[in-house]
Amino acid sequence: MNNNSNNINNELVKNTLDQIPQAKSNAKRITGLVKENGRVTGYQLSDNSIVEKPQAVQMAKQGEIMGVGIAHRGDNEYLKSIPNDKENDNLSNLPAVTVE
Repeated sequence: MNNNSNNINNELVKNTLDQIPQAKSNAKRITGLVKENGRVTGYQLSDNSIVEKPQAVQMAKQGEIMGVGIAHRGDNEYLKSIPNDKENDNLSNLPAVTVE
C-alpha cells in the first residue's frame, strides 16, 4: 500500500472516533486488556493499575491515557487505538491480563 493510501485509510479510521483527546505529558499507556467472556471490561495501565472500561474512557477524555480515542457503539463508549503505522500498539494486539 502506498503512503497516500495509508493517509486516506488513517483519515477514515479517525473519522470513526468521536473524540481524540490531547494526552497530557504524564499520561499512561494501556498495556493489557481485562476480559470477561471474551469482552473487554477494563484495562491495565503502564503503572500496572487496573481500571474498568467506563473509568478508562473518562481518564482518556481528561488526557490521562495516551494513544487512544473515544468511539461508541449504541450508548456504550469505548476506547480505540489512534491509527498509526504500527500494529504492535493496537489495543486488539495487547495481551489479556487476569485480575486477582
